[in-house]
Order: sequence, then C-alpha cells, then structure tokens
Amino acid sequence: MKRLIIALSIFGSLCFGAEVDVGEIVKVQFNPTAVIMFLVFVLVTLGITYYSSKKSQSASSFYTAGGNITGLQNGTAIAGDYMSAASFLGITALVFTNGFDGLIYSIGFLVGWPIILFLIAEKFRNLGKFTFTDIAAYRLDSKPIRILSAISALSVVSFYLIAQMVGAGQLIQVLFGLPYAVAVVLVGVLMICYVTFGGMHATTWVQIIKAILLLSGATFMSFMILYLTKFDLTYYFSEAIKNHPQSEGIMSPGTFIKDPISAISLGLALMFGTAGLPHILMRFFTVKDAKEARKSVFYATVFIGYFYILTFIIGFGAIVLLLGNPDYTNADGTFNGVANMVAITLAEVIGGDIFLGFISAVAFATILAVVSGLAISGAGAISHDLFVNVCKNGVCDQQLERKVTKIATIGIGIVAIILGMIFEKQNVAFMVGLAFGIAASVNFPILLLSIYWKNLTTKGAFYGGLIGLIVVLILVILSPSIWVKSFGFSEAIFPYDHPAIFSIPLTFILIYIVSKLDTSKRAEIDKSGFNAQDFRAQTGIGISEAVSH
Repeated sequence: MKRLIIALSIFGSLCFGAEVDVGEIVKVQFNPTAVIMFLVFVLVTLGITYYSSKKSQSASSFYTAGGNITGLQNGTAIAGDYMSAASFLGITALVFTNGFDGLIYSIGFLVGWPIILFLIAEKFRNLGKFTFTDIAAYRLDSKPIRILSAISALSVVSFYLIAQMVGAGQLIQVLFGLPYAVAVVLVGVLMICYVTFGGMHATTWVQIIKAILLLSGATFMSFMILYLTKFDLTYYFSEAIKNHPQSEGIMSPGTFIKDPISAISLGLALMFGTAGLPHILMRFFTVKDAKEARKSVFYATVFIGYFYILTFIIGFGAIVLLLGNPDYTNADGTFNGVANMVAITLAEVIGGDIFLGFISAVAFATILAVVSGLAISGAGAISHDLFVNVCKNGVCDQQLERKVTKIATIGIGIVAIILGMIFEKQNVAFMVGLAFGIAASVNFPILLLSIYWKNLTTKGAFYGGLIGLIVVLILVILSPSIWVKSFGFSEAIFPYDHPAIFSIPLTFILIYIVSKLDTSKRAEIDKSGFNAQDFRAQTGIGISEAVSH
C-alpha cells in the first residue's frame, strides 16, 4: 500500500511541479490488488487491440476508425483522452490547499469546450479528413502550412509525451519494483502495440474504458464524502472552513495565483490550448457527420464538467475528513503528508487497500489512454501531413501511407522511451503547460482564422504561426520555471510562467498584418477559395468524396 501511495505521489508531483523524496522506494512492499487490476486492464486492452487490428486495414480505418464511432462513444473517448490522473491528483490537491481558488485549472480546462462546440466541431468535421492540418491547408498552399502545422503538432505531442512517460515510468517502477528504464520501455511498447496494430479503434476503446474507470472511482469517493458529512452542504463547508489553516480565505479567490496577469495568461492557455490540441481535434474525424461531432463535444463537456465537480467535492472533502482527523495533521493544523496525495490518502480512508488498487489501475489506464492518443496524432502528422502531402504531393497508395504511419508510430514510441529516460530526474511539470501554450499560440489562431477569415493568406498563416511558435518557446525558456528552476539563474528574464497572454495576441496580429500586406498571386487564390470552403464547412457537401479519396 505504501508503495502505491508513493507511486501516485510521484506521478502527481511530476505533473504539478511539487517535489517528493523517492529515496525509500525500493524498500517498500507493493500492493497486490493494484498489480492484479493493472494486469487485468492490460490483458483486456490487448484483447481489444487484437480485435481492432482486423478493422484497421485502410488509412481511413486506422486514423478515424472508419468514421463509425458514435457521438456518445466519441465523447466518452475524448473525456478519457482529456481527463488525466494528474488532474485527479493535482486539481484535488490545489482545492485542498487553496480552496475555491484551486479550481482555476478546472475552469480553464473546461471552458475550452464551448469554444470547440460552437466555433470548431461542426466545420472541422465537414472540412477535414484525418488530421487538423487538413483544415488549415484546405484553401492555402498545402506544403508550407502542413510543414508548420506538423512541426507545431509534433511539438505539442512531444512535450505532452515527456510528462506522461516520466510519470508512467515512475509509477510502474514503484508498483512492480522494476528498474525505471524497464518501466519506461514497458509503457512505450504497450503504446506502440495499441496504435500500430489497433489504430484509432483500439485507442478509442482504451480511452472509453479509462473514462468509465476514472469517473466511477471519483463518483464513489464523492458519494462517500457526502455520505460521511450527512449530505449537509452547510455542515460540509463550515467544517472545511473550521479545519483549514486559511479559515474563510478558502472560499475566496486570490489564494493560489495572486498576480492577475499570470491568472489570465494561464486561463487563456488552458482555454484556447484545448481548442488546438492535435490529439483532441483528431477525434472529430472518427464520427460519421457534423451532427455526431456536435454530440461528441456535448457528451465530452458533460463528462469532463462532471469530473471537475467531483474534484471540487473530493478536495473540500479531504479538508473535512483529513484536516479534521489528528492522524493526518501536524500540530499547526496542516496536512502531515504530500499535498498531491490527498485524494489517495482519502481513498485509503474510504475504501482501504482494494480501492487504492482500483485507483492505481485508473492511473495507469489514464497514462496509456493519453499516450496512445498522442502517438496516433503524431504519427498522422508525420505520415499524412509530411510524407503523403508534402513529400508525395498528395498522391500516395493507402497501403503505403498506412505502412509509413506504423513506422512513424514505432519511431514516436522509441523517441518517447528515450525522452522518458533523459528526463527521468527533471521536473517536467512545465511541459504540459508548454504543450497548451503552443497549441493556444499557434494551432488555435491558424485554425480559427482559416475557417472564419476570408483574407487569410498562406504567408500570413505561415510567418505568423512560425513567429508565434518561436516566441512562445523563447518566453517559456526565459520564464521562472526554466530560467530559474531548471537553469539555476537567480532571476527570470521573463517574469511569468505562462506567456499565452502575450503570445496568442501576437500570433493573431502577425497573421493579420502579413495577410493584409500580401499582394502575391497565391494570396488571391487563398482568398478566392474561401466561399467554396465556407459552403463545404456549413453544409458538409462533398465530404464523402474527400474521405473516400
């Protein structure tokens, strides 16, 4: 049990920036329940992969599961891809530590979905084929746009994968007592198997199973918390205020991020970054039409919103049940454990060893669901965008494309394993934030303007997006997270950890200015193609021919 607690503590700490002492890992006994549930999950998902391999014989079936996923299934899979174990552990810990203000991540993650629902989902499904780059390149010069978009997509995928692989390696290392390198290789091999053999069909069902497991576990915890507090919300919150060292301060904003610029910048990155994540956007091509795409976003929003409500209940419940218990508090009333561990400590209090084992299986299922989604989107960027549409000028046999996709998947898996080993001792919390920052600063502006602005030109999208990508990378390197915490300098050149408030407007402005100044013949072609694109985006007419092509 102690081994499991340390494992999940490390995973939460890696993803939310805390530090934890792992010196005593090797001495601890692992949780047999956790191991059994973990093995059951792996066996079930490998069985699904074997079944899915028979359904992934074409490029369309590999990338999009043949477009036969229903809105409910896709919405559940999106939720499974989006809700992470780090969110479960980290956001609960933020609420436990900061009260109301700890919900800034939940709100930021959630409010991106109405943007996707009302601005992107329907038009995205009508315009695209396999990857989000299909939309950006629909009426623009394909090669430069696909190159930039693929670089941006691979950057997001890479930074996301590093955090997941390091967390996964530490989790399996502790649960099984395996060397870290072996643990990382195990996760990488499983990811390669799911994507290479099962494609999007297998990835979808891994994500669905994970979503059900996570929502079930969080629902049980929340119900038990409310049961133990007699379903009396007045008592629930009054006890939290009484137990917490900050007292009534936990019911007010400003305890977590006190600087308004940092708060707004973080919110913008989370909100608009969601609408630019390639592994999320790719899921809209797995349904048959725009109606099912809208349903997907609706169901995903419901499940994700419900999940974040549960993290709020669990966070405040931990204040009531843990800080109110002398076994878990210091003399000054503070928690005597690791903050990222409050959800797991609470799980032990509520459900004992069995529930702890269940939570560990959920954590590992989460990792596999996320890395599989990342791998297939990265492989799509390499094979569909770069190989087929840049190297082969859009003319390529589907079997060759599928072969290249599998090779790309194996390559991404190997790179993920190598990066996981390189970054083993590093604090990788900033990388998830960086992934959202790139998605918000590069992908989202290009996508939005390509769909809605008639005067967008290839030069505007390319140079605006490229400079935006360079700027967001530089600002993150110069931020306190890297310049001070990683490089060891005394003071950061750029004072904010999240640059989105500067980089997002910069990209929009640059795209606008360059497009307006562009008087080339290519610019006229770009602008003249808008009406045809808009008709397709509004009606979906012509989509079946494009997908079957």
